[in-house]
Amino acid sequence: MTDPIADMLTRIRNAQAVKKTEVVLPMSKLKLQVAKILEREGWILKVEVVISDNKKIDTKKTGNFDNLKLILKYKRSGRPVISSLKRISRPGCRMYVAKDQLPVVLNNFGIAIISTSEGLFTNKELKKKGIGGEVLCEIY
Repeated sequence: MTDPIADMLTRIRNAQAVKKTEVVLPMSKLKLQVAKILEREGWILKVEVVISDNKKIDTKKTGNFDNLKLILKYKRSGRPVISSLKRISRPGCRMYVAKDQLPVVLNNFGIAIISTSEGLFTNKELKKKGIGGEVLCEIY
């Protein structure tokens, strides 16, 4: 897999399309940070790390790795809270922004997740910090 963030966003998008309550995906530090930002900003209900039981067995043969479990959030009408997940910076075309060019997503009703040398932040947090970075995705 060349783009794990795009895979994560697509899994969330597909699960919401069929009204699933949760999504389980392979664990990585970057995906965990993105999921924690989504939880903190109120786009999903809960993030859990599901640790595999067979750590003693060689993982190359069995394929037992940790998973990330996301509990999705829906409105009372049954529609998902997240209406759009869009990948901005891709492996083939990276998108970087300066501190004065930070994106405004849906008139500040949405968020952009931006990767910096200090970690992952939303566009609103980086506006206060005064730094730029690589725009990973937009959510609204």
